[in-house]
Amino acid sequence: MKISMTSPIVSVEWLHENLEADNLIVLDGTINKIFDTSQNQIPNARFFDIKKKFSEANAPFPSTFPSQDQFEKEARVLGINKNSAIVVYDDKGIYSSARVWWLFKAFGYHNIAVLNGGFPAWKKADYETESMKKYTGKSGDFEANYNQEYMIFFDDVKNVSKNKTHHIIDARSEGRFRSLEPEPREGLRMGNIPNSVNLPFTDLLDNGKLRSKETINKTLKELANKEDNIVFSCGSGITACVLALGASISGYENISVYDGSWTEWGSLVNE
Repeated sequence: MKISMTSPIVSVEWLHENLEADNLIVLDGTINKIFDTSQNQIPNARFFDIKKKFSEANAPFPSTFPSQDQFEKEARVLGINKNSAIVVYDDKGIYSSARVWWLFKAFGYHNIAVLNGGFPAWKKADYETESMKKYTGKSGDFEANYNQEYMIFFDDVKNVSKNKTHHIIDARSEGRFRSLEPEPREGLRMGNIPNSVNLPFTDLLDNGKLRSKETINKTLKELANKEDNIVFSCGSGITACVLALGASISGYENISVYDGSWTEWGSLVNE
């Protein structure tokens, strides 16, 4: 049995029912996770190492967008094929899994969905887990095809901010956006990108799960219309993808993620 994804999210019940599908690959996209066999995972999950394998490791800012060649190579190492159906989860509910989903879309691959509620929801449903293990199977034949509409970078955002051609929506907490609390990255100044507005990514979630499509749609509609161009930003390009996930579910299409986000902007712009 082969499957394909018809929605950007799937439930733990759906995953449990389809876990034996021939072309299914489950990815653990938990960020800052270290391989450790004492930790548990969904059966046969493969660890998608955002920081070390799927980011440009030598870049000055964290989680920097990788090259097409790097992404393709590392995806093949995980045994991902051109016909794979991918479900990605993380250990917080929905957090870094959305970044993994967005990376695949940026490299032209759409047969992927985020597990709604992630590993916490899987465990709460009392489904089987296993000790974390490394993937040692065959290499895949995955092909990456970079689509530049999905990720934008510093010079793009400078133009967007100055000319107000896009809505810039910042996924950080209100305290960070309004300079009421310090940035977690040491030495990084507080502030926000000029002409940006704030929508904390947590506003789209309820106990680690996405809120209803109707609720998300209502929340986003207060900030932008579906035909508008939108740039999502955050601290380092991770939680902006949660907003991109919610927007995609709500039918927004003209959306991009600012890869460097506030870490880059706050480091390069001093006003």
